[in-house]
Amino acid sequence: MSHAAATSYADPALADTSSLASRYADLSAERARTWSPEALARNVDQRRVLVERHDPAAHPQPGTRLAPFFLQDADGNSRSSADLLAEGPIVLAFFRFGGCPACNIALDYYNTALLPELDRRGVTFLAVSAQTPVDRTPTQRHGLRFETYGDPGYALSRQLGVTFLPDDQPAVAPGTPWIGATLGTDSYEINQPAIAVIEPDHTLRALIVSPDWLDRPEAETVLGLVT
Repeated sequence: MSHAAATSYADPALADTSSLASRYADLSAERARTWSPEALARNVDQRRVLVERHDPAAHPQPGTRLAPFFLQDADGNSRSSADLLAEGPIVLAFFRFGGCPACNIALDYYNTALLPELDRRGVTFLAVSAQTPVDRTPTQRHGLRFETYGDPGYALSRQLGVTFLPDDQPAVAPGTPWIGATLGTDSYEINQPAIAVIEPDHTLRALIVSPDWLDRPEAETVLGLVT
């Protein structure tokens, strides 16, 4: 997993007009300009390997009835899936962690390009990561108007098969910064970005997994899953 320097986020002025793909193209171009060739190659290779290993058949298929689950909000409160689904279907956007530049771009994009239409249709949109406690930074940075949840113990993420472990898992000396400390999980296991649409009876309507975290569904694609 790359630990290269943080990259700038999407320009809010582009929020209503630029596609998610174009924002990621801008991010990639910036990294090509500012990262070392070694760091850039490592990041590209990590994403390539995940794409090559991804098996769509390993995930629950549409029509699967999911087991009830619990998520944890930013205040540490547990919410049951029955509660979350009480008013209708939900769209869950799984992301890596609060400090991930690519995730910040996606969350900001979905906040402006997707959320208003889902609200109009009466569909709840939520963001989920394994990170606990929930990192409030993306909400504060982008003014997100949807809730962000933690997935304690990876319970829902594993049920959907959207977690992975990197090949490189070096031993970590106490006090050394690493992804397990960032997530609060003490593990290298992390979510792959994904969009899940779940019906009120816990039936999985759709699941799109993005092993390449710079290739996530556009708003129109997500809206096509809830019509």
